[in-house]
Amino acid sequence: MGRGPSKPETLIKEWRSVPWGHKEIELLFVEHYQPHNDEVQQLRVLLYGPVGSGKSSFINSVESVLRDRITGQALEDATIGKSFTQKYRTYKIHKGRPGTFYPFAFSDIMGLEQGTNKGVAVEDIKLAMEGHIKDGYTFNPCSKIPEDNQYYNETPTLKDQVHVLVCVIPASTVNILSAETERKMREVRLAARDMGIPQLAILTKIDDACPEVKTDIRNVYKSKYLKQKIAELNVALGFTPKCIFPVKNYYSEIDPNDDTDTLILSALRRMITYGEDFVNSQ
Repeated sequence: MGRGPSKPETLIKEWRSVPWGHKEIELLFVEHYQPHNDEVQQLRVLLYGPVGSGKSSFINSVESVLRDRITGQALEDATIGKSFTQKYRTYKIHKGRPGTFYPFAFSDIMGLEQGTNKGVAVEDIKLAMEGHIKDGYTFNPCSKIPEDNQYYNETPTLKDQVHVLVCVIPASTVNILSAETERKMREVRLAARDMGIPQLAILTKIDDACPEVKTDIRNVYKSKYLKQKIAELNVALGFTPKCIFPVKNYYSEIDPNDDTDTLILSALRRMITYGEDFVNSQ
């Protein structure tokens, strides 16, 4: 007997609505956003996650969308296994004429690694969320920043604090996180919860993880595989599905793509709205 037809790997209907072909809907929101709290000129979005998850690449991808050309402000590295980011740095994105920036910025940190004295210290992430770490600090995996360090901010204000915490994790590695890395990420989430900081998750490298998405990125919310990965992330770290956004970062492309832009803008819009709600509640 011949084999029957294989099961389809995509759902018939998208499980989340996306404005395909109308990225300007999301872009207009981002372009016109301004914080309502006068204490904050820019929302601070902190990205954290395992080594190689695509934090710096996501920053560059957001900038590529907003500047309509592929950019590389945040340095990236294709080496696997060790964090390329060593310093705490906040990236602003130029808007229009020189000297003007979008009213949000991304703080990038060293990646989390498995093993003692490897990767960013969880205590440093907590201190960064509270606004105690200044730009330029070089992370020491063996210990948190000392209070007498020149990059330690003794009296952080609301503008120094993190307003949105974003977990960045590759779609293909959700179910193979080490118990130690998962524990560290959970500890960061609980600390942010205690500070009242809103949290989102970005699921990266979706085209590498799912052949249907690699063929057509518009299959992202029809992909059974990615829906399963979102469910696994929900179980592992507690993120609700509505707070998890699959994206494709720009990696080999030399020009932006509207569908890729749409997913990035969808995630960015939620970061902005969550951050705006947070600063207005302080």
